Amino acid sequence: MFNNQRYLTAGVAAAIPDYLQLFLWQCIDRLPEECDYLQVFRLEPFGGMQQIRHTSEQPEYSMLCMIPADEPITAKIYVIDDDDHSTMLLAEEY
Repeated sequence: MFNNQRYLTAGVAAAIPDYLQLFLWQCIDRLPEECDYLQVFRLEPFGGMQQIRHTSEQPEYSMLCMIPADEPITAKIYVIDDDDHSTMLLAEEY
């Protein structure tokens, strides 16, 4: 899963800095072989850092990361794999 063409929506391109987009794809690359087609990322500022909570339902998965950020953002991002391609989109674009 997630080993196919990767795309992002215009909303992600406009709202999510490039370094965060790359970090989220790296999180996807580190997933166990058996993973859900839907990955969820919740981004929130936390004490001058960018907090990233990565979750999925089947099998249940959760990871919390903190990375330095000059301007942390708040966003909910989905990454969906449909066997043909993977798309990163803002939750409100779903």
